[in-house]
Amino acid sequence: MHLKGIHHVAIICSNYEQSKCFYTEVLPFKVIAEHYREDRQSYKLDLELNGQYSIELFSFNHAPQRLSRPEATGLRHLAFSVEDLNGWMNYLNAKGVICEPVRTDEFTGKRFTFFSDPDHLPLELYEQ
Repeated sequence: MHLKGIHHVAIICSNYEQSKCFYTEVLPFKVIAEHYREDRQSYKLDLELNGQYSIELFSFNHAPQRLSRPEATGLRHLAFSVEDLNGWMNYLNAKGVICEPVRTDEFTGKRFTFFSDPDHLPLELYEQ
């Protein structure tokens, strides 16, 4: 038995329109499908990156808050591979997204930074 890869990441947001805008207008995800589920009063947005299904964005009424900081048990962050870290940081800053100071991975020597989505989910840019 072996795993073929990661199929997608599911994210529950507090403000559907704000998060949809963030992932499709600030970040370069493309909408594959958008569904409104009347029985749940919930949206499900399927997003792709570079032709690969990547994120399911959900809205649920009254979803509880999840701790991001201090770091808590569970999913720590979602990381994106980039070629030009400085270019991405400048782009995000121009969109009003604040990036943390650049760090260097002590094991690989690669540079990275963190920023947050509208619900403060920690996202990482990792320079390849």
